[in-house]
This record gives sequence, C-alpha cells and structure tokens, in this order.
Amino acid sequence: MSQLVCENISKQYKKKEVLHDIDLTIEQGKIYGLVGRNGAGKTTLLSIMTAQNPATKGTVTLDGMPVWENQEALDHLCFSRELNTLSVLGPNTIKVKEYLQMARTYYPNWDRDMEKRLVEQFDLNPKKKISKLSKGMLSMVTIIVALASKADITILDEPVAGLDVVAREDFYRLLLEEHEATGRTFIVSTHIIEEAANVFEEVIFLKDGEILLKENTQELLERAVHVSGLAEEVDAACAGLEVHHAEQIGRSKGVTVLLAGDDQISDSYDVTVQPVSLQNLFVALCGREA
Repeated sequence: MSQLVCENISKQYKKKEVLHDIDLTIEQGKIYGLVGRNGAGKTTLLSIMTAQNPATKGTVTLDGMPVWENQEALDHLCFSRELNTLSVLGPNTIKVKEYLQMARTYYPNWDRDMEKRLVEQFDLNPKKKISKLSKGMLSMVTIIVALASKADITILDEPVAGLDVVAREDFYRLLLEEHEATGRTFIVSTHIIEEAANVFEEVIFLKDGEILLKENTQELLERAVHVSGLAEEVDAACAGLEVHHAEQIGRSKGVTVLLAGDDQISDSYDVTVQPVSLQNLFVALCGREA
C-alpha cells in the first residue's frame, strides 16, 4: 500500500467545525510528525483517517479504496491511541494480556514474537488490569499494539506521554529500527517536539483545524531563522519576507522568518541571524502572537 489520501475533510460537532477542508496525502515509507496545540483537531483527524470517526464532509482513501466500512483497507491501518483507565461501567478491568489478545485478533499481520519481546523489554505485567497501570505503562501498551500490529500505515497518538527520558529514547530507537527493517509508514502525534525532530522525515503542523504546513523536516528547518537586533534594523533586514512571532523589548526586536526560494536576510543591516529549532518554529507559527 502506498498512499493514504484525505480529500476535503471537514468535521463538525453540533455548530462547531473542528476540521476545515483538509487535504492531506500520506506516502509510503515515511515517518511523519503531526504537531498541533491542544484542541487543534489532531486526534479527530487521525480517527477519521482510520475510520474510527466519520467525517462530516470529504473522503479518505487508501490507494483509491475508501477506508470507511472497508475491511480490506482497514487491514493495512493501525491507530494506537491513549488507553483510558475508566470505562462506562467504572474502572477498566481488562487485563493487559486480554487487551493484547483482542488486538491480536483485530490485526491480521500481528507479530506475536514482537509482542512477547516488548512486553518483556518494558517489564509489563500481563496480568495487571488496565485501571491499575501508570501513565507510562499505558503508553507502553499502546506502543506494543502499534509496533506488533505490523500495519502498513501505523498511527500513534501521544505515544510517549508519561514515559521518562530513557523510555522515550527507547521508543524512538524501536520506531527507527522497525521503520528501517520493514519500510512501514508511521504517523506520530506528540507534544514533545524537540527530541523527536530528528526522527520525523516530514512534519505536519495543524492549527485551528487546518493544515498549516506539510514539509520535509530538514528542509523546513534550513529555511527557518531567528533574526534579532534593534527594531529598525530587524524591520529593514526582513522587509518583504515571511515574518512570524515578533517579540520586542524596548528598542530590541526578534522575529522568526521563513525563507522561500531566493529569499535571504540582507547583510547590510546589523542583525543577528540564528537557526530555529522545530519546537521554537512551531511556537512561532502556531502560538499566540506576541
């Protein structure tokens, strides 16, 4: 399978539209980072892409096949999302081994050996109830489901929530190893941006229910710079360029600039030009204006 395509996707809850005419193509063999603020519509979009939530308008197709109510397409997709320790009847009393057994029956390409290896590596107790798991252990279960599913396109929603820095490093190493070994496509939605920047081949910024950008991560960072100095110097050096997130204290000013084509910061002005991290670029483009 090569392409998962969203065309003109909108989602409305009562009178509130949370996704607005989204067009998005996910290509085979890449690791994507989906980044957006709380409420931007990330989980809603991912659930629509995997037919767990119907779109109000638009279509999702996998190599031309509709995803909605199409098991042939769904067999190639996995959306591993955060587990809830509560159910409609109270605490979630399903045991880890029972949850993994259900996942095993749902995903046709499930790798039982990988499941066993990861349960042991993460030191999970299979007999423990979901309601008794810590935040980090809940994340480990979702990671196991995602990786062991062997789905061609695998989506993880906040997979490192609750994990300490060592466990997060282990996750990204496992993700890269699996990607290199199989060529699977991964989409990772996360709030912890900086440590994942080197993992994402492409990054997708979602803002207020719309795709703000979808671009190769390295190429994006190569054209993003922070320009600072006296306000009048910064304004002159950046005249005509795409400027974001202006911050001014007294006579000093700093801005984030996205260069395009032959754009460049003029060296005729006394300004400091520095590279921008993916996290700082996200804040500049998707945070509140100063």
